[in-house]
Amino acid sequence: MPISISIVEDNDKLRGTLAKVIGRADGFRFATDYANAEEAIADLPKVRPDVVLMDINLPGMNGVECVRKLKTLLPQTQVMMLTVYEDTENIFKALAAGANGYMLKRTPTKDLIEAIREMQRGGSPMTTHIARLVVQSFQKSAAPSSGGSLSELSEREQQVLDLLAQGLIYKEIAEKLSIGYETVHTYIRRIYEKLQVRTRTEAVAKFLQR
Repeated sequence: MPISISIVEDNDKLRGTLAKVIGRADGFRFATDYANAEEAIADLPKVRPDVVLMDINLPGMNGVECVRKLKTLLPQTQVMMLTVYEDTENIFKALAAGANGYMLKRTPTKDLIEAIREMQRGGSPMTTHIARLVVQSFQKSAAPSSGGSLSELSEREQQVLDLLAQGLIYKEIAEKLSIGYETVHTYIRRIYEKLQVRTRTEAVAKFLQR
């Protein structure tokens, strides 16, 4: 079954471009699009898309608040933030509100499509620069946490986690370690289980506390 995508973006040209890209991508289906958060919140609960691509700077209600409301209404829907800004404060606000990934609007089309696929498989894709901002923030404020220990990870699992912390997406990790994409997904699932975490961000935080 194709992944259904809705778009919330106030730039008409970009919104149209994204709709065309999604509509042509193998395994994807363009569902709906909206120029503002208010329209999206009113309609998306009826549409129930698999993924929402969300601009962070919208007229009226901003993208962060829209995500917060949508995740209450549609907890299973994945939300990918799209923005031109590498603003650390907004990144964390969006992630705290329930966003599952965070990519720049200038991200190449093929990388965006791959990031959506990764998110659907349970990942939290971010551009390398954004991932580094997340890492830097944890380095500054990381505190001891409960749960599993890094010592429980195999050597390969530690290699995978190290690459996650560097901001690589699943496909890049597979290429770097010369292993299959699904193998990477399996390793990451085991890492989450052993560390008793649910997201990439939590796993990276524990990695930085070692």
